[in-house]
Parts: sequence; C-alpha cells; structure tokens
Amino acid sequence: MAAVGATFNHVSRESTNINRLANFYQDIFGFERIESPNFEFKVIWLRQLPSFYLHLIERDPNSKLPEGPWSANDAVADPKTLFRGHHLCFTVSNFDSFVSAIKAKGIQTHERTQPNGKTKQVFFFDPDGNGLEVASCE
Repeated sequence: MAAVGATFNHVSRESTNINRLANFYQDIFGFERIESPNFEFKVIWLRQLPSFYLHLIERDPNSKLPEGPWSANDAVADPKTLFRGHHLCFTVSNFDSFVSAIKAKGIQTHERTQPNGKTKQVFFFDPDGNGLEVASCE
C-alpha cells in the first residue's frame, strides 16, 4: 500500500569530513546551509531551492559499511564505470557551461548523450566517491 500524500524529503550522505562535502555541494550545485539539529554527532543540512534537501552526517567510526560505492582517492574511481543505479542526478539550464566549470576545477568527468540524441549527460564523483550525474534540460 502506498503512503497517501507521501512526498520526497531528503537524501543523506555519510562522510568522515562533512565540511569538505558541504563545501563541494555548495560550490558545484549552489546548495545553502540551513539550520541543523544538535544530535550526538555532527550534521550539516543543505537545501537547494525550491525543496531539495541533502543531509550530511558524520560517519560512525564503528561502521562496517563502506563510505560510498567508490573512493575518490581510488584509481578505479573512473566516471565511465559509475554504476547506473548509484548516483544522484541534477539538471542544469546551461549544460556546456556547467561541464566547462567542473572540468576547470579538475573534476574528472565522463560525458555521453542519451540514445534519443537530445539529452546530454555528464558523470562524476563528489569528494567521497558518491556518483553524480548532471543532465541538460532538453
């Protein structure tokens, strides 16, 4: 049974360095920091208007789970190998300008066009190795 009136609330990312990760999302995607609750661990809440929230949570040092699907410091963290089911996707109005800007920051990318030939895509990683996609608006 589907939850009646359910709406999407947020995505969480666990990190050993939430400040570095917050700075990345603020710089690359224009997120703003918003008030975060005072938990027993560090959190940073980010918002991208109108209503997309990203919660960055200090990694539990006792966790046995990997930090992310890839490590940004790992030689195999190649955007060409980004698995199709493990990424967040954003849309930008000026795709070519966006791609030029992230490449100028030294971010390794993989570009492609969807089979319909209309939508351009670029794949890359955040500093913790989480997969990201940006698509054109077409």
